[in-house]
This record gives sequence, structure tokens and C-alpha cells, in this order.
Amino acid sequence: MLVTGIKPDNYTHACLIRACHENFDLDGLRVLHGGVIVSGLGIDSVSCSALVTAYSKMNYVREASKVFKGIFEPDMVLWNSMISGYSYCGFWNKGLELFNQMRENRKQQPDGFTLVGLISGLMDFSLLRIGQGVHGLCLKTGFNCNAYVGSALVSMYSRFKCINSAYNVFSSLCQPDLVAWSALITGYSQSGDYNKALVFCTNLCGEGKKADPVLIASVLVAAARLADLGHGTEIHGYVLRHGFESDIMVSSALIDMYMKCGLVGWGIRVFDNIRNQNIISYNSVILGLGLHGLAAQAFELFEEMLEKGLKPDESTFSTLLCACCHAGLVKDGWRIYKQMMDEFCIPPRTEHYVHIVKLLGMAGELEKAYDFILFFSNQFMHRKLYPEVSLSCLLSSGFTCTFPVNGTRQSPPLLSSSHSLADSKVER
Repeated sequence: MLVTGIKPDNYTHACLIRACHENFDLDGLRVLHGGVIVSGLGIDSVSCSALVTAYSKMNYVREASKVFKGIFEPDMVLWNSMISGYSYCGFWNKGLELFNQMRENRKQQPDGFTLVGLISGLMDFSLLRIGQGVHGLCLKTGFNCNAYVGSALVSMYSRFKCINSAYNVFSSLCQPDLVAWSALITGYSQSGDYNKALVFCTNLCGEGKKADPVLIASVLVAAARLADLGHGTEIHGYVLRHGFESDIMVSSALIDMYMKCGLVGWGIRVFDNIRNQNIISYNSVILGLGLHGLAAQAFELFEEMLEKGLKPDESTFSTLLCACCHAGLVKDGWRIYKQMMDEFCIPPRTEHYVHIVKLLGMAGELEKAYDFILFFSNQFMHRKLYPEVSLSCLLSSGFTCTFPVNGTRQSPPLLSSSHSLADSKVER
């Protein structure tokens, strides 16, 4: 284009800028930014909005802010881009501050997209009151009837697990879109109300709307938790009819659903039909095999995964340790625990410690389990691990055991203590 003498305009630059942030090409983005300035398009809203969005999507919010502040009179699109950028990067307070500045500006007033950008940044339950305040403003200004704003409010309340408020907003929408349906159904699933998640999914399909992979995976979680094979197989049929079986999130959720419904063979069949198996699909099938005490098969899949060049993560080792617990393989559990730290340099998390304490308790090594816990000075860890030892006491001897609130921490550091325990001869 440049060779032929055709000069790129602001829309050309905007398309190239978007391509840079989608490919996380920061160097290319900076070159284009310089080109925009040199070409004299630096004060153009289209190019600047694209730059603000691109820098924000790449988590360079400071650069995005510099672009925004370099415009003397930003238009609505640029205001919205910057507020959305702050929200995307987790700076909800900066977004709220800019939103208030916008409201004080007589030339530009917030619209529905402004409110959506602001609401999307309210992620934590501690921000509920601010979210309710924004909701009140939506009611006052009439934006609550806006489909995009309504969907954003449903998503916000679902994130906060205020599912009744989410449902009230959803019910007030004349024609809720797929985002609103998905947010409500996911909210029910994450709040533990799996039956309602399945009911609303049925209602969604009844209205002729097409569920997306994210929603399907969320509903499959509900079916798995309820061990509801009927709904699970119906969803599997829907997946096959609409060609979603290639989506790794959906296929992994199907594996989990079949495994938790007790149909191990069906779960393995879904796994075998995945074209591009990755760490997520392997973790799902290894966990399922482990839950059914099929540790040998879980170990085989782990070795197969390594042979394919896939790198295990924390969840992989958690599923393997879970398999050891269900099969009573104490020695193998210690071997895997050591392999995680020594070979793959993965630091243990709480779930790994819980599995180790379970393994020791199952082997009757209650003293070792207690000593293992004493290496933690963190009282949170004590509260997590002591119940496992108490349960082991109850199962092995029929008596419960109590522990001091403050254990005396021994001298060796945590990592070396884990190794010394792992090196000890603990047989099944």
C-alpha cells in the first residue's frame, strides 16, 4: 500500500493497531503509535481510541492514559475506551473517577457503553455497594432498560453471588440476550443451585437461542455436580449437533460429567475423540480415573502426556495425588510429590499438602502427619490440615483426636522438611 503511494488513513491505522494487540505485538504497536503521530492523525478519535484499547488490552494502562490525556476534547468513544481500559486492567477506582469527571463534563454525558465499561470492572464482592450505586444510577437515568447494561448488571450480581438480584435484573429485561442468559445460568451454577442452572438452560434452548461453549461448560458442571446423566447426555447431543465437540473447554467438561456420573468408559471415549489433546483435557481424564481408584491408568496417561511434550501444572499433580489417595498408594504419592518439586520445580499448594496428610493418615502414620503440619507457622494451613488427621484418627481407631491451636514449628525449612518426609520409607 505504501509502495503504491496510497496514504493510510485513520481507519487503516485502527485496523493495524487492533491486529497488534490481538497478537500481543507491543513493538509493532509502538511503531504504529509513532506513525499515527508523524502522519498528523494523533488528534483523531478513531486512531486514539484504538490505541487506548490496544494498550489497555495488553495491560499497559499507563500508556493508554497518556494517549487519552493527550486529547484536548475527547469524544464519547474515547471516554468509553479509557473507562473500559481501566476496568479491564483492574483499576476500577480510576474508571469510577473518570466516570465522575465525565458526568461533570457538559459536552459529554455517559451512555450505555460507558456504564457497561464501568460495571465490568467491579469484580470483587467488596465492591457490592459501589455496584448497587451504579445500578441505582442506571434506574434513575433509564439505562436499566438497555440490553447491554442489563446484561452487564446480571453478570455483576452473578460474580458477587447475589443471585436473587441477578434474577431480578434478568426478569426486568424485555429480551435478554445470550450474555444475560449465560451470566444468570453461570451464576446459579457457581452458587451451587445446579437445578436452576439446568432449568434455565432448558428455557434458553426452548426460546431458540444458541448456547456458546462457555455456557455449555458451565451447565455441564451443574450436571456433573448433580450426577444428572439425563441432562448431561442431552447437552452432549446438543454439543454434537452444533459442532462444539472440538472446543477443549466443552470436551473437558464432558469428561468430568461422565466420570462423576460413573461412566468412566464414556469419559475416556470423549477424551480419545479430542483431536488436539492438551493439559486441560489430560487433567480432566486423570482426575476422573483417580476418583474411581484407577491410579495405574492415571499414571499411564501422565507418562503419555510427558511423551507428547506437554508440561504438567499444579492441577496435574493435584489430580495424581488425588488418585493415590483413592487407591491408597502412599509410596507413589510421595514419589509424585517429590517429582513435582524436584523435576518440574512446582511449589506445593494447599491442595497438595492436604493430599499428603491424607496419605499419611491412611497409612496410619499419624505422628508423621502431625509433624508435617507443625512445619507450617500459618494458622490457616493448620485449620486446613488438622481435620484430615482427625478424620484419619477416627477411621483407624474409632477415636477423634484434638490438636493444640498453636503448634511449635520445628527448625528445618518447609521445602527441606517436605523432602525429608518424602525420603522416609513410607510403604503402602
